[in-house]
Order: sequence, then C-alpha cells, then structure tokens
Amino acid sequence: MPKCALSLAKEPTSIARILFAALVVASSATFAGADPPADFALAELAEGVFVHHGRQASWASAGNDDVANLGFIVGRDCVAVIDTGGSPRVGRGLRDAIARHTQVPVCYVINTHAHPDHVLGNSAFRGGDNTVRFVAHARMAASLGARGPFYLNALARDIDGTTDGDGEILVYPDTEVADTLELDLGGRMLSLTAWPTSHTDHDLSVLDQRTGVLFAGDLLFVGHLPVLDGRLVGWLQTMEKLKALNPVKTVPGHGSESTDLASAIAPQQRYLDTLLTRTREAIANGKTISEAVASIEANADDGWLLVDDYHRRNVTAAFAELEWE
Repeated sequence: MPKCALSLAKEPTSIARILFAALVVASSATFAGADPPADFALAELAEGVFVHHGRQASWASAGNDDVANLGFIVGRDCVAVIDTGGSPRVGRGLRDAIARHTQVPVCYVINTHAHPDHVLGNSAFRGGDNTVRFVAHARMAASLGARGPFYLNALARDIDGTTDGDGEILVYPDTEVADTLELDLGGRMLSLTAWPTSHTDHDLSVLDQRTGVLFAGDLLFVGHLPVLDGRLVGWLQTMEKLKALNPVKTVPGHGSESTDLASAIAPQQRYLDTLLTRTREAIANGKTISEAVASIEANADDGWLLVDDYHRRNVTAAFAELEWE
C-alpha cells in the first residue's frame, strides 16, 4: 500500500448540530433499475485528474441519485477516488469509468463529507483483489452513524432494495483525518485538510500537489444554492482560508470548476454574508424563527438554483446558531 502520514492534532469540537431532516428530500419516483449509468461522462481537468459532474438537483427528488461532483486522481501505483455519488448504482458507474481509463488499482476512497449524494456509492469500491482504504474527516463516522438510517430509508423509497450485492451500503472510514494527511499515490502526493465546522462539522478538502487541482467538496457551491448544515460563521471564516491555498483549479461539490477561486466563491460569500446580516437583524428586532424564515429572502441577483429547496432551511439553521451569540 502507498505510504501516508497522519497528523494527530485535534481541532475544536463543533458548537452545534442542526436541522438535518430537511436535507433528505425524497419523492415517490423510482430509479430505472440498479444498473450503472451507461454513459458516465468524465472530464480530464489536468494530467491524471478526472471529474464527473453531477446534475444541479436535490438528491433523491424526482429520482436523482447523481447530483454531486465526483473525481479521481491517478498515480503511478494507485488511484484515489474523491466522493462516490448518491447511490450504489452511481458508485458502480464511477468504478467502471475508472477501469476504462486506467488499469492502476484504486487504493483510496476519500469522502469530503457524509451527505448522501457524496457517500452512498462507497460500497462499489469495497472488496475485490485489492484493499481500499476509506478516508474521511475524524468526525464523519459519527455523522454517518446518526444519519445513515435516514439515508437508507430514502433509498428504499427510491431504489429497489437497501443493500449493494452482498454488502451494506453504508461504508465507514478506516482512516480518519483530524488535521492534515498526505497520501502518496506513487510519485503523486495529495494533501488532505480537515476543516473546522463550516458546511458541515466534518468537511475535508483534497489538493493534488502535482497539478494544483483542489477538490473542495461542499465547501464551495457554484450555481446550486449553498446548503448550511454546520456553522455559518465558521463557513465564512473557512472560505477565506480556502482562498489562501491559491489552487490552480478548484472543483466544487456542485457546479463547474474554476481557475479563479476568489471569483468562483464570491457569490457564495455574498449569499452567506447576507444571510448572516439579515438573520442577526431579525433576532435583534425580536422576530421569532418562523417570522425570520418568512421575511428573509434569498438575493436573486446571483441566479441561484434550488432556492425553494434550501433557502428557508438555511434561514432556520442560521437562526438556531445566531440566537445564542
């Protein structure tokens, strides 16, 4: 197996866990079977760095299991996968697409966080002739353990069965990152960073040192309205630190990649800054949480998608965090 070094430094404990149920949005639609997608499109962003762009849609609504950006990076000795999709079916599609591009085995599956559209394809990479290590933020396992039943219930409504072959869908990390971690794919080093509570309380980013391509996970949304499931103030602080990495190219969790992270992140920063200001104003004016949700609107100037799906929930989460400042 490739060598890796794990920093054991600890980061502060999350200050809050809030309002998960609205994230699992499911409909009565069903997927057409459990076969992998026949046309699993990939783009090569740099030498040996590939991305699959998910649809700009809510996971599980109208049968959408392929909504997150997924990627993989090919080294001399092995491949690292970054996120695996919203169902075992999508995971198998990614696995098969990797096999069409390289005979180098997969040795790492890295999850940027535990939301279902990013982790429910993990089981496609378990087993086989080689041993795959599953890597995530040190707090991801706890989140997946608490939320896993909700994910599986949603899958049961929208997919035939809740298992993937002979194994369970939920795959937990066996390698945890509390601060930083470097993975050697064979002549190719990846730098992983565990962030303080931001989009979630367990966000992880992946930087390919050779090409400067950064997989930001859902620390960055492009087009898709940002979704708050962690700490609003912390996320705004993390965005400044993320920009300081100065990547050559950044892959968001949703939307198109960019060669200018500062420009790509600006709409998200405006939205979250405005959410922070207006929620604080509502609290200062004595509004209840329901009154705040009814009165704080999303700025339409940036043309966000999925505002109706997530904005009211974001206001609720922001209010729950900020009322105790």
